[in-house]
Amino acid sequence: MSGGEETKSTVNGTVEEVLPNSLFRVRVPASVEGEAGELVLAYMAGKMRLHRIRVLMGDQVEMVLDPYGGKARIVRRLT
Repeated sequence: MSGGEETKSTVNGTVEEVLPNSLFRVRVPASVEGEAGELVLAYMAGKMRLHRIRVLMGDQVEMVLDPYGGKARIVRRLT
C-alpha cells in the first residue's frame, strides 16, 4: 500500500485578481480542463505564507488543483 499518496495535478496560471485573506483569482490556460481560460479561486500554500513570498496581479504561478474542483493551492511563484 502506498500510504495515502495521491496524484496531484499541477498547472500554471496567471493571477487576475487579488482578494483579501491571501486569496487570488487565477486564470488557467484553455489547454487545461478543456475550457477557454477558466478562473479558479486559489490560496497560498503554508511555506509561501511562512516565507512571506508576495504574489501580485499579473504574476505567473504554479498551482496544485483540488481534486473536487473550483479551488487550487499556489505552491510557487514563477515570475
